[in-house]
Amino acid sequence: MDFQLLFGAFKAQPAHARWPQQRQLHECLRHGIRSGTLASGTRLPASRTLAAELGVARNSVLYAYEQLATEGFIVATRRGSVVAPLAGRLVAGATPVPPVPEGRAGLSRRAQNMPLLPGSETAAAFAPGVPALGDFPALRWRRMLDKAWASLTPAQLNYADPAGEPALREAIAGHLRVARGALVDAAQVFITDGTQSSLDLCARAFADAGDKLWMENPGYQGAVAAFRAAQLKAVGIVVDADGMAPTASDWLRQRPRLIYTTPSHQYPVGSVMSLARRLALIDGARQAGALVIEDDYDSEFRHDGPPLACMQGLAPDAPVVYLGTFSKTMFPGLRIGFMVVPTALAPALALLLDRAAPRGRTADQRALAEFIVSGQFALHLRRMRRLYRQRRDALVAALALHLGDVANVHGGTAGMHLALRLHDAAADDVALSRRLMAQHGIMAPALSLHAVGLRAQPWRGFLLGYAQVPVESIEPLVKRLAAVVRGGA
Repeated sequence: MDFQLLFGAFKAQPAHARWPQQRQLHECLRHGIRSGTLASGTRLPASRTLAAELGVARNSVLYAYEQLATEGFIVATRRGSVVAPLAGRLVAGATPVPPVPEGRAGLSRRAQNMPLLPGSETAAAFAPGVPALGDFPALRWRRMLDKAWASLTPAQLNYADPAGEPALREAIAGHLRVARGALVDAAQVFITDGTQSSLDLCARAFADAGDKLWMENPGYQGAVAAFRAAQLKAVGIVVDADGMAPTASDWLRQRPRLIYTTPSHQYPVGSVMSLARRLALIDGARQAGALVIEDDYDSEFRHDGPPLACMQGLAPDAPVVYLGTFSKTMFPGLRIGFMVVPTALAPALALLLDRAAPRGRTADQRALAEFIVSGQFALHLRRMRRLYRQRRDALVAALALHLGDVANVHGGTAGMHLALRLHDAAADDVALSRRLMAQHGIMAPALSLHAVGLRAQPWRGFLLGYAQVPVESIEPLVKRLAAVVRGGA
């Protein structure tokens, strides 16, 4: 394999010219694996050898290899770094993509009845899902918002495109291609009022009452509420260290129409779905004629490396509806989220929204588009990653010191919260959660409330959000938490 030729051709593309060298190399090798240029079993050169051949720093090669190994594209063997066997399944066109059966590809009979479920945020200590609002660049955002308002014409004060402001759809598509490895263009992007709004739209648009929906167990109760409101039958699928783990029996006896998953940082327990599990879920969904709803919760805040590629971009024409929101990366009051739907579904969804959902807030969307395109969004994300990593480290250390003998910490690799699982499987975490809020102002939702399915075995413990908690406040709060858990308060 002529790696010098491969790397040179990749770097020569205008879209890659400004990328850092280590990222250029990682993406080049990743593209080679996905396209089949680097076949399964191919042994990559030693890091020093490849660095010398390409004229790059050895650290750039080490970074690329480590990231590829983290994503599951290569494995370390006695022979060196080798392209993983699974990677061959990513090759575009390697296997025919069966079409979604007619009647499943369209919209449900209940699609125009879409009540939104209200969300709730709180400033209480350890409240999950609340970003560090005091560190948001409000002045810079206000300037962009003022500029957007000044540019509006009288016609743009009317109802806007129901699919969303074109500039924002294009900006989101560009960001997802670069940052999340998505295979997307602007026509597939639809702007919503946030993840809850997206979930409700998915439930109404892509399934009918009585259809089966797979949910992670434990799982996100906001999704449960949206799908139950649409009269779908939720089936709890157990989550392990590699994410959602359906069995052969599940595929045979509980054939789903929709599959809801949070693969990048599972909510609530924080596991990251392995590459093998992601590919298997995509394959199974294709065979079942189902849609995977990928809620990319907290994906931008990965603490032990750059964000992993999304499921939507792992295979061409994947039956995946990708959901994202700016409530955590920007601020909750913005109320802007988005959906990325398969190309085949985009025209039908656009038609539905044109009939049922006139939109506005053009200035907010135009300002957000500029925030993304100007690079301010990426800069803000980098700052928040550093801040959240510091706060995560402080919380993990405090929990180990004060509760390490009675509980385990889960989900620390990414996101803005941890799951604290108590060793006592009979603990009344609901009562303990209420005491924490009433006596100490600590909002630590009980893990047992996130069980999905009648036969689900609930986790006992708490969700602890750390994004909005200063480092110096974390240990005193954990001491109060420990006192309640141990029965001393």
